[in-house]
Amino acid sequence: MPSLRDIRRRIVSVQNTRKITKAMEMVAAARLRRAQLRIEATRPYALNMLEFIGQLVRYLQVDPNEYPLLKERKEIRRVAVIALTADRGMCGAFNSNIMRRAFERVDSYAAQGIESDLVILGRKGFSTARFQGYKVDKAYLDVTERTAFLEAQAITNGVIRRYTDEVIDRVHLVYNRFKSPMEQFVTDQVILPIQEELTGLYCPPDAGAHMDFLFDPSPETILADLLPSYVEISVYRAILEGMASEHGARMTAMRAASDAASEMIDDLTLAMNRVRQASITREILEVVAGADALSG
Repeated sequence: MPSLRDIRRRIVSVQNTRKITKAMEMVAAARLRRAQLRIEATRPYALNMLEFIGQLVRYLQVDPNEYPLLKERKEIRRVAVIALTADRGMCGAFNSNIMRRAFERVDSYAAQGIESDLVILGRKGFSTARFQGYKVDKAYLDVTERTAFLEAQAITNGVIRRYTDEVIDRVHLVYNRFKSPMEQFVTDQVILPIQEELTGLYCPPDAGAHMDFLFDPSPETILADLLPSYVEISVYRAILEGMASEHGARMTAMRAASDAASEMIDDLTLAMNRVRQASITREILEVVAGADALSG
């Protein structure tokens, strides 16, 4: 049985750990709110852009073969899989779930004889891929909210250049879509080629017929310029969603850790009281036994 000193030392240690997890929970909650505000700020821009692209597609009666980012490749020989993870841990299964889905996608293409380029954002995903023996073609590390848009531009420029040069034939984006601090789900989204059905989701079927605009430059030029911007904002929003999911997962994990620490402190306090009670009882018995011996 541990001594009172050992139990007290453990209680102090767990209390210090609980202070850390409580502080991390509060920091994660503040960062989560900031990430949510960024997501809300980008949503109108992204939806309006997608709606306008849909209107242009209908107005021009676009042939996807005329626009490289819309053209579906008949033969898939090589793909890019982009996994958006975190630079830090302590956020439950956030990173492992994303990498598991990315590895499943890479393995499924490998089974079909299709090569994959693995692009990873975040140290945790990079270290996991290296540990599992997967080749990482490009890694983006130490990404913050301030540099997120620059990283999105770098990722987008790289995959668009390789896609238009026909080095790769499809691009997958694997990330955690944020729904609430308690609920995030892994999403595997094809961002290239741009799916034609996406442009029809946010505009009425006859929207293009009622476009009363004077275009300068031509609508074809505008559409060609907007398509890369749409891919860019899609990657940027995915990074923001991933950051919000990371903070939500960390807040939930730290809250669970704090609750577990509180339960452990209660158990240790109960054990300490039992040891103390046993010690007092033993001392009383010794006193009584001594008194009986003297009286006998």
